[in-house]
Amino acid sequence: MGFFGTFRGRLLVILAFLIIATLGVQYYVNILTQRQNEAERNAQAQALVEGFKLGAYGVTATERLQEILENDGDRFLSPESRTRVRDIINIDNNWRISDSLSGKYLPVSDENGDLVYKRLDDLTDLPPLIEAQGLGDDLTHFPNRKTVDNKELDDEARALPIETSEGRWYVMVLLRNDKSEAAKRAAQPLLATLGILLISTLIMLVFVWRFTRPIANLSNAAREIAAGNLSVRVPQTERSDEISRLAQNFNEMTAELEKKQELEGKLQQAEKSAVIGRLGSAIAHEIRNPLNYINLTLDHLRSRFAPEAAEKRETFDKLTLQLKSEVARINQQITDFLNYSRPATADLRPIDARAVVEDSLRIVEAHAAENNIKIAVIEHEDVPPVMGDPEFLRSVFNNLFINAVQAMGSKGGHLNVKIQPDDGNVRIEVSDTGNGMPGENLSKIFEPYFSTKETGTGLGLAIVQKIVDIHNGTIGVESTVGEGTKFTLRIPKAD
Repeated sequence: MGFFGTFRGRLLVILAFLIIATLGVQYYVNILTQRQNEAERNAQAQALVEGFKLGAYGVTATERLQEILENDGDRFLSPESRTRVRDIINIDNNWRISDSLSGKYLPVSDENGDLVYKRLDDLTDLPPLIEAQGLGDDLTHFPNRKTVDNKELDDEARALPIETSEGRWYVMVLLRNDKSEAAKRAAQPLLATLGILLISTLIMLVFVWRFTRPIANLSNAAREIAAGNLSVRVPQTERSDEISRLAQNFNEMTAELEKKQELEGKLQQAEKSAVIGRLGSAIAHEIRNPLNYINLTLDHLRSRFAPEAAEKRETFDKLTLQLKSEVARINQQITDFLNYSRPATADLRPIDARAVVEDSLRIVEAHAAENNIKIAVIEHEDVPPVMGDPEFLRSVFNNLFINAVQAMGSKGGHLNVKIQPDDGNVRIEVSDTGNGMPGENLSKIFEPYFSTKETGTGLGLAIVQKIVDIHNGTIGVESTVGEGTKFTLRIPKAD
């Protein structure tokens, strides 16, 4: 992998791009602002030159500046300059205002008809005089010379001396100067810089979130694994950097841990089965022979030593039958131990599922009839044969039917069996209307030695699960307390 294909390389490229983009935009904004400032200075200079030109012409002309501007204004002031020139004031050699473009400072006639001129010293509303160093001693006559009091005003004034036959006159041009616009132009680079920083920050946040999201996924997955969930996987993307390889290695590691956990579980189960097998063999050897002797002795007692009195005979038969029932129960528990612990070798061949179901139902028909339990078998059309071992499957259904009948007890109910094709399998549903099971027990009922019955061994459904696995099938359970339980088997159909 090249350097620029790594996480560090990509981050370096992004940072370099943002720096170049920031500098480029800043440079462009600075150039734009400089051009605007130059255009503003040129416009101000043009307005000043045209104002001096008009004022100088007015010194020798017989018309007032207002009349000149009205009659021949385009010759002196352009439209843009008119907006910039606030006033033009002509000052004679006696420091009197001889003419004014705005008319504000024009001389007026007194009662005798004589002209009364305003003096320059009397004007108090003039903007500050700019670049007045060349005026020499005459500067003292200008009340608007730049001082602390007027230097912050927006507008500005500029004076130009003109030598005439009557002495030195002055043309003073007052220019509008909007400092707020200048401030806006000065602020443009700052605003552009702020915008670039915000955009760069947003882009960096997006890329940082994109680059660090896999790390957050790894952290969450590690927390799940620490909690015991080895099935968690980190989402992988099309990236090819270190983070992507880390996520891939992490998933491979968790997959190996999950396999190891499964193998350990199977090993524990095999060890448990081996212990059960040895225990079952010992029980079969040490207990079954005495049980057979007890069973035969009970039969002999019933046939030879039964009391002649009917009342005593009934009690005698009842007690001996109970003893035989207990002997049979112990013998069945030993059989369960042996069936669960022995290696199972199934003889899989095409068989009719309904035939096996009906054969198993015979063992519970009598008990069901005594307790008013209705049995129904429903088979859909075109149900194919299944690949199975009849004896093994009979053991499965024996356990399920016996459990169903015991769950309903003497209150009666319904035991229903449905057989139907199911996408390459045959689905067999065994449902009852018994007491049902709480939800917390459903995940444990197929575990060895788990039983809700006081006299149960907890191996019946474990054997069922083992046989279903041998047939490459599945079994599931649904149950509601007070309503009943339904087991669903799926056995692969025969080819």
